[in-house]
Amino acid sequence: MDAGQIYELLQPKLNEIRNYLIRLGASPSDAEDILQETVYKAFLYIDSIENGKFSAWLYKVAVNRYYDLCRRKKWITVPIDTMELPDSKLPEDSLLQQEKKEEVEVVLSQLAPLHKQLLIMKYEMELPYKEIAKLLGMRMEHVKAALYQARQQFKKRYGSEVR
Repeated sequence: MDAGQIYELLQPKLNEIRNYLIRLGASPSDAEDILQETVYKAFLYIDSIENGKFSAWLYKVAVNRYYDLCRRKKWITVPIDTMELPDSKLPEDSLLQQEKKEEVEVVLSQLAPLHKQLLIMKYEMELPYKEIAKLLGMRMEHVKAALYQARQQFKKRYGSEVR
């Protein structure tokens, strides 16, 4: 199997990671750069990556690279979600939905990075606890406990943000 065939097999997972990086706050071009570096590292260290943990390894390398980029640039940005809104009959509905998204983004940006990651993985990416635990290298019980804390923090901050 050559590099092109491997890349084709990885493409769905890479798209998922790219979207996740953008959701964390990376620009699309930064996300692409991070993915290229991640794939390069994967080819370099392919023999040392444990079987069955390749996906988690890719996530970990990409997210760590994103945080390195944030530290180097000394910024953390959270873009307003660029996903298109579903068709709405009234323009006011679209505006209200966009305002709600912006409020959610503000609250997410105030949370600890782990809490933000967990909420995005669970409620936007709709990953099961087991998959989240595998991707983050955590025990499932710890994921559940941290996700509970993340939800509590989100509720507390969202309530004060909306008022």
